[in-house]
Amino acid sequence: MFKKVLVANRGEIALRVLRACKEMDIPTVAVYSEADEKSLHVRFADENVCIGPPMSAKSYLNAERIIKAAVKTGADAVHPGYGYLAESEAFAAACEDRGLVFIGPTPRNLQLAGDKITAKKIVEEAGVPVVPSSPGGVSEQEEALRLGNEMGYPVMIKASGGGGGRGIRVCRNEEELLEEFAVARSEARAAFGNDEVYIEKFVIRPRHIEFQVLADRHGNVIHLGERECTIQRRYQKLIEESPSPKLTPELRKRMGEAAVTAARSAGYFNAGTVEFLLDRDDNFYFMEINARIQVEHPVTELVTGVDLVKEQIRLAGGEALIYSFDDLQTRGWAIECRINAENPDMDFMPSPGTVETYRPPGGFGVRLDTHLYQGYELPIYYDSLIAKLITHDLTREGAIRIMKRALGEFRVEPLKTTIPLYLRVMEDPDFLKGDFDTSYIHRFVPEEDDEEEDEEDDEEEDD
Repeated sequence: MFKKVLVANRGEIALRVLRACKEMDIPTVAVYSEADEKSLHVRFADENVCIGPPMSAKSYLNAERIIKAAVKTGADAVHPGYGYLAESEAFAAACEDRGLVFIGPTPRNLQLAGDKITAKKIVEEAGVPVVPSSPGGVSEQEEALRLGNEMGYPVMIKASGGGGGRGIRVCRNEEELLEEFAVARSEARAAFGNDEVYIEKFVIRPRHIEFQVLADRHGNVIHLGERECTIQRRYQKLIEESPSPKLTPELRKRMGEAAVTAARSAGYFNAGTVEFLLDRDDNFYFMEINARIQVEHPVTELVTGVDLVKEQIRLAGGEALIYSFDDLQTRGWAIECRINAENPDMDFMPSPGTVETYRPPGGFGVRLDTHLYQGYELPIYYDSLIAKLITHDLTREGAIRIMKRALGEFRVEPLKTTIPLYLRVMEDPDFLKGDFDTSYIHRFVPEEDDEEEDEEDDEEEDD
């Protein structure tokens, strides 16, 4: 396998990868910024290297320093986790150039995943249904107006190189399209260094369903079932579950086959996620491929019994997939709540600070992925995700009951968190029935702008 793996990330995902490596008897190297010197991932690794000051651009996004740390410590592979450099074609290629194995998709996969227009063309040619959109980038307002009228409003302006829900504008008529077109291009240029945008038909109040896929170097591509990622705020996922309460066995089969076809047509390798929108008439449409491990991967692990991080490492080491989804004995239901250090009652204002009281939940059916501990000082420089609380039971009702109990036990004080919001959701009749769409969270956070009510998540992950 590998003689040593450098983990190019921080927080709970760095711990997740370190633990998988330790169980596989692979020595590890942690990298950290000056702000993360006392972080748990630094303590858990066999070796650690400081790669710069707190600002991400000078540390966790500094590819040159990370690669130098890998070479210096004798690592022969790099696991990027999610976020930061996980979807960077340039970083993956730089690792390969220095003789390091990038534990993730190929540079070509990453390039394609970041080019949503080309990715859509490829999967559409393979027979996967896609949302109607412009055949290429749109640079003139007149062309955007023509397309909007042809598709019928509402439509979306989307950044070709976008991700994480950024670079999206919903337009309900010609006037809004004219107003937002130049703004969207400017935002795309600032966020992604590329001002190319395209026009896409807006699916009103859909559900967001994603399929976990794995692909080896021997031509085998499988899926591990779906995740329901519909409950989100401003394009960011909040609650995920597996399986979806919406999918029938027949629909699951069709969507799973489409996910495998999409991944195979793109020549995909390693772990990834094929994202779909599901409309009110159960029509599904390919949205994109997320070329990395997802924030919400634990719900799939609990239902299937497959350790996705270990699978990533094995696939990167050249091992073949010798099973399919049908071979797995899937069991029960899993739900994940992303715990953020944010105040839902104050427009989700970030809440950094020192953790004075830390009481994690436990008990049967509870998993907690976190980097917190009592006395930990949460830095102001990074994402507000502080924990992922996952529950599992034989039934959805049982998983919800465990989640309510676990949320009630969880204490992270004096930080404000999203726990109170999730407690309200867990008691909502529509959530309990599995009856929701991407506008659902709006009822709990009425201060949000109306235009966000119907928008779908373009992900994660998260990530």
